[in-house]
Amino acid sequence: MLRRLLSAALLIGLPLGAVAETIGDVSTTFKLLSPNDKIVVDVFDDPQVSGISCYLSHAKTGGYKGAVGLAQDTSDASVACRQVAPISFSGKISAEDEVFNERSSFLFKHVRVIRMVDKKRNTLVYLVYSDKLIDGSPKNSVTAVAVPLDQPIPVK
Repeated sequence: MLRRLLSAALLIGLPLGAVAETIGDVSTTFKLLSPNDKIVVDVFDDPQVSGISCYLSHAKTGGYKGAVGLAQDTSDASVACRQVAPISFSGKISAEDEVFNERSSFLFKHVRVIRMVDKKRNTLVYLVYSDKLIDGSPKNSVTAVAVPLDQPIPVK
């Protein structure tokens, strides 16, 4: 029974989209005997669009709960996606798709990045927000990457 509960908890926390790499962090508070609260900057590559990387800044709660992974991070996050190489698509992409998902509390809160396609402007739009099982947050950030007009975005 305990194994099933632990397995379920691990599966809930698995990322569904891209995996992020931490670039760095800055402390926002000083805590003498436990980890500081921080702003962390991660980068991930769009899993279906080569040549686009997204930089995500988000809060990480410190303290004793943060040290053992039980703290709930705030809903503050920002995203900036950029073309870092020639853009290519691995196939047709959905008009709206989750490309990143990271746990921001023990079980019920996540930071998510959704990619949307603006077909009229041939642009990829990335939205970051935080959700909770019962109640999410309206805090969000958006960025866009224009794809060259001679390279139409292949939408499903």
